[in-house]
Amino acid sequence: MKRVHILLVEDNPGDILLTTEALEDRKLVNEISVVRNGKEALDFLFKKNQYKDAHTPDLILLDINIPLLSGHEVLQKIKQDLRTKEIPVIVLTTSSAENDIRLSYQNHANCFITKPVDIDDFMKAILSIEDFWIQLVKLPSKIN
Repeated sequence: MKRVHILLVEDNPGDILLTTEALEDRKLVNEISVVRNGKEALDFLFKKNQYKDAHTPDLILLDINIPLLSGHEVLQKIKQDLRTKEIPVIVLTTSSAENDIRLSYQNHANCFITKPVDIDDFMKAILSIEDFWIQLVKLPSKIN
C-alpha cells in the first residue's frame, strides 16, 4: 500500500477532529499534518520557521475561511509555485457561495466540496475523498 501524507488546513477544532478520525479509522493515510491558518499553511509547504523539516504532503485539504491568509490566498500561492503546484488541493469548506466556488477553480483547485452539516454526511464526504484521491487517483511523485 502506498504511503500518503495529507496536510489539513483547518481552524475549526471540531472539523479537525472529525476529519482526522475519519482518515485514521481507515488506516490508508500514513501521516496527517494539521495547520490552523493560512500563514502556517504556507510556512509548512515552503518549509519555513517551525516547519523547516516538514514533509511535503501528497494532498491538501484546504478550508477557505481560515485566519491570517484566506484559503483563496493560500491556494493561489500553492498553484503559482513550481515546488507545490502539482499537489492536489481539495477545497473543503462550509461555503457554498458561487463566488468561492468560481474563485477556487480559477486558482486551480482540484475540486470544491461544501462540508455537510450532518456529522454522518461529513464523515461520508471525508471517506469519499479518501476513496477517490488515495485509492483511485494516481498522485504525482513528490519533488523534494
